[in-house]
Amino acid sequence: MLKGRLGCSLLSSTRRTFITRVTVTHQQAPRSLSLARYSSQSGSNSGSNNSSSTGRKDSWRTMAESDISRYLQETHDRVFDHNRAWAAEQSKNDPEFFTKLSAGQSPDYLWIGCSDSRIPAEQITGLEPGEAFVHRNIANLVVNTDLNVMSVINYAVRHLQVKHIVVCGHYGCGGVKAAMTPKDLGLLNPWLRNIRDVYRLHEKELDAISDETARYDRLVELSVVEQCRNVIKTAAVQQSYAKNQFPIVHGWVFGFGDGLLKDLKVDHEAMLHGIQKIYNLTE
Repeated sequence: MLKGRLGCSLLSSTRRTFITRVTVTHQQAPRSLSLARYSSQSGSNSGSNNSSSTGRKDSWRTMAESDISRYLQETHDRVFDHNRAWAAEQSKNDPEFFTKLSAGQSPDYLWIGCSDSRIPAEQITGLEPGEAFVHRNIANLVVNTDLNVMSVINYAVRHLQVKHIVVCGHYGCGGVKAAMTPKDLGLLNPWLRNIRDVYRLHEKELDAISDETARYDRLVELSVVEQCRNVIKTAAVQQSYAKNQFPIVHGWVFGFGDGLLKDLKVDHEAMLHGIQKIYNLTE
């Protein structure tokens, strides 16, 4: 029943309308000049000849100081231009929108996703403000010693009483690829070790995949499943589920190639029973 309601919620016409409104709003807002344009302007001013293959990172090196300042100011101002356009559009479509938004939140979803800037939770799901409580970190990890994510889960479950917890990864995750890089990554080492531990747990399956991209994609999926297990290990989730039959934990993966979410079909109840021999915190 919960899975059915989740599907209906995400596919409702209200959500599709919201996506359309967001798209229109962003089109109305002024667009900024690209780094490439600034770079070419600076290049012509300084007399330097830049290769068309110069990357975004290298573009800064060819920009005059005045162009860098102008670019930074413009990208700052663009956010406020978009914000004003968005606020005006919301008020136009619903004069009571901000009054209702100010009244409080009661989201059905807790979204635990990757910090990657290309995966805005509300936009890819069609959820509106107030419908998702969102936490993001590198590689969407749920680590029991991370007070940030543990606090988010506790608050979302005990106080907001969310009905669904979604752990959402994405194919081509830089964090997953970095974890498989045989080098010292400094401060990232202890964080990415959690992904390396996932590889260790599923080493036989992963090593049997000869294609490197397919192996990385499978590791992304396996890591999401392990993070779902870590969510279910928490006292807040176990106790709420025992009392209320929610929240349900889901594992999804986003694909950049088609923009679609893949449901990994995590069996919440089976996973819960599987871990409670050791991690039972319902008492």
